[in-house]
Amino acid sequence: MRTSELKDISIELLDGDSLALGGLDACVVLVVNVASRCGFSTQYGRLEKMQQIWGSQDFTVLGIPSNQFNQELEEEADIKTYCAITWGVTFPMSKKMVLQGEGQHPLYQALTRIPFANGETGPVRWNFEKFLLLPEGDILRFPHDMNPDSEEIVSLIQSNL
Repeated sequence: MRTSELKDISIELLDGDSLALGGLDACVVLVVNVASRCGFSTQYGRLEKMQQIWGSQDFTVLGIPSNQFNQELEEEADIKTYCAITWGVTFPMSKKMVLQGEGQHPLYQALTRIPFANGETGPVRWNFEKFLLLPEGDILRFPHDMNPDSEEIVSLIQSNL
C-alpha cells in the first residue's frame, strides 16, 4: 500500500477542523494512536519535541486518540486539555477514532494492512503504535514500545525532509 491510497481520507480534528490526508502528500507524517491514561503516554513529550524540531520542514505528528484499549479519557475536550497542559501538544489531534472492529475508521482499515519490519500485519496491538508516511509514497509501521525519537525513525524522517 502507498500513501496515495490514503489521499481521499479525511480526519476530523479535536479543534473542529477537518484534515484531508491528500493535502499532506509532500510531507513526512508520523501517525500515532494515542491514549491519555496509557503507560506509554510519556511518548507525547517526545512526539511534541519532534514536532517542534521538524514542524517547519514539512513534517507533522498526527495524534489519533482512541479508547480501543480502555485507556483514553471519555470527553474529547478533556483529551485536548490534558495534551495541551501536560505535554504542551501543538501537533494536530483527531477526534477519537475506532482502530479495529465495528466502526473502524477508513484510515485504520488501510494502515493495518501495512506490515511491521518482521512482515506481520493485522490490527493495532496497543496504544502508541506508529505509522510513518513518507513523501515518496512508502508507509512504515513501528510498534508501540519503540520510542518515536528512536534512531531508526529519526533517520527516516531526516532523510525524507
